[in-house]
Amino acid sequence: MPVKIKAVFFTVLVSVISYQAIGQSKFQKSFVISYENGPLLGNGKDWANQIKETESYSGVDVRFEWRKVKNTFHNYLYRYPSMGFGFSSLAFHSEKLGRPMGIYGFVELPFTRRGIYNKFYLSYFGQIGLGFHIKPYDPETNPINKFVGSNLNSYIHLGFKANYELSQRVSLVGTIGLKHFSNGAIKKPNAGINYAPIGFGIKTKLGKVQSLPTEPVSYPDLEKRGFWNLALYLGTKNYEIGDPTYFRGGLGINYLWEASYKYRIGLGIDWFYGAGIKDRWPNQNTGFFDANSFALVGSWEWKINEHLYAPVAFGVYFNQSEFNQEVSWFYERVGVRYRFDNNVFMGIQIKAHKAKADFFEFTFGYTIPGKIKYTRPGNK
Repeated sequence: MPVKIKAVFFTVLVSVISYQAIGQSKFQKSFVISYENGPLLGNGKDWANQIKETESYSGVDVRFEWRKVKNTFHNYLYRYPSMGFGFSSLAFHSEKLGRPMGIYGFVELPFTRRGIYNKFYLSYFGQIGLGFHIKPYDPETNPINKFVGSNLNSYIHLGFKANYELSQRVSLVGTIGLKHFSNGAIKKPNAGINYAPIGFGIKTKLGKVQSLPTEPVSYPDLEKRGFWNLALYLGTKNYEIGDPTYFRGGLGINYLWEASYKYRIGLGIDWFYGAGIKDRWPNQNTGFFDANSFALVGSWEWKINEHLYAPVAFGVYFNQSEFNQEVSWFYERVGVRYRFDNNVFMGIQIKAHKAKADFFEFTFGYTIPGKIKYTRPGNK
């Protein structure tokens, strides 16, 4: 999957996520601008410590936000969350890292329902999108930077936010979190650029100022049933610096149970394949189970709304392929997916071993709902 195709997929997915906010029939629009500052995090390597001594993050973040204020069940369940899109950029050009920038879609959720009616409340957020304008590793012109090997990367920012209302229209905001640029082993080196910035900014509501509903919402009946998820994983992986990039992918079959209004849990089987094993290991007698691996996986879906959800998984290999750089007997997966009304879904996840990226899984699949076993009444 060429880098340009991946960029288009990323952009489409982020646009779909952002559209979830724009498509609301009633929402409060806002504009936020923040200044961020914090250190570059190293990884204990000598080259990383050398870069860390002279580099830090000093930049700006701007975003458009749509806060859901319609009195619906999902809005009430998640304490009237915010969604939108934004742009982040380092304020200066770094000789070794370039000027990392990111465009992203985001979700922000308050910690408590009671807090959203106060002048001061806390929330947590996740941003995902495209990182670019990065100066990658080059053996001749930039040999010390082994954080990333490509200009185009994923952009992820996770953190916590404090909100203080100065007036009905204007608020002060503060953030703390981790900002990450990585290409998921599409092109090595790929240690990843990690910043830990603290941000301070101002938020202004646009258009008519709308108050959040205060009336409780009745919970609908919870239909207790299972779901089969059939997923196709597509990606690429660069195994060694300077070597070609090869296809990496697989298939997943998972059965999940409707555990609550927010979560589904289940078990499944994953199959992974690494192409080019004969080219990568010409002097080794490699076979089927060296190019392919199978695993038992425990899955969890966090249902953000009727369509948008975050898959999280922990897998244990039946057979671990060290030839495909599966460096531990287990792996983790986290990402974001969008399920359409016809039960087709698409998404992007990162598969990793001990938090070290294996590859980005660009996922396409289909969900088969099972029969309703029983219905748990909601509060009316």
